[in-house]
Amino acid sequence: MLSRVADSIYWMSRCVERAENLARFVDVTMHLILDLPDGAAETWKPLVDTTGERAFFDELYEEATQENVVRFLSFDSRYPNSIISCLRNARENARSVREAIASEMWEHLNQFYFMVKDAAECESPPTNSSDFFDEVKMASHLFKGIADSSMSRGEGWHFARLGRMIERADKTSRILDVKYYVLLPRLQYVGSTIDDLQWSAVLRSVSALEMYRKQFHGLSPHRVVEFLLLDREFPRAIQHCVIAADESLHAISGTVPGSYRNIAEQRMGQLRSELAYISVDDVISSGLHEFIDNLQMKLNAIGDGIFDTFITMRPVESQAAQQ
Repeated sequence: MLSRVADSIYWMSRCVERAENLARFVDVTMHLILDLPDGAAETWKPLVDTTGERAFFDELYEEATQENVVRFLSFDSRYPNSIISCLRNARENARSVREAIASEMWEHLNQFYFMVKDAAECESPPTNSSDFFDEVKMASHLFKGIADSSMSRGEGWHFARLGRMIERADKTSRILDVKYYVLLPRLQYVGSTIDDLQWSAVLRSVSALEMYRKQFHGLSPHRVVEFLLLDREFPRAIQHCVIAADESLHAISGTVPGSYRNIAEQRMGQLRSELAYISVDDVISSGLHEFIDNLQMKLNAIGDGIFDTFITMRPVESQAAQQ
């Protein structure tokens, strides 16, 4: 497979997943503020902080109100990681590799983009309703279902899966970080009924509430963090995503599982081993926020390793140098 095609498929899949998770990102905050006695006064600013785009947001908007933050994350084309920007990038990547993907994938992604574009161009975009974000999530689910049912399990499918799983692991960690930031100035809520309601909202934001309840009888922050971080079976748990990404990475390169031949496989293997042997007690004792920050840096390093290994161009050695 050409590196150009692999890169486009990788980012097509990753951008669709990013758009879906941004919708989840906003949706969980909308649910969280309903349970806070003082409402949304200090809730939306931390949401911008967890994206790492606070300085850019301050350049565009005067105040971190719900309307401004939702518009920034969802409909602002100036922000390259907004929902509409992600879908535009996914659509352009899909356009460039239409011969490598199923026509149904292209048609649905095209419709998906125009659905969000129409909402962004309305006189009053839906910045205070979760219905729009539910539509984004369902459209993303449908796109992934079409991809899984129409693509051969070759390199193209594995690059799509690789991008999706890395992005999903990163965004699941950020959803946990949103919860951390929301409760940080309200330590009196820890262990209260409000705390339980908010952790339930976090689980709902990643469609995990029912699966969590099948495994655990009671709701506790300790178990929620363990489930979303270290569970091997739930498809949005971070460890599950890393395992799936590692499997696709080895399928692409043909490297024997458990070994590595490039920097991407080495970094992925190190992260997979760390998650396999760490306990939730270790995570909590060292600081959940600090652990998540470190995890996100490692995921970014893996993304850089994938680019260096499979995408970037290398100079061809001369015959004399080869000899």
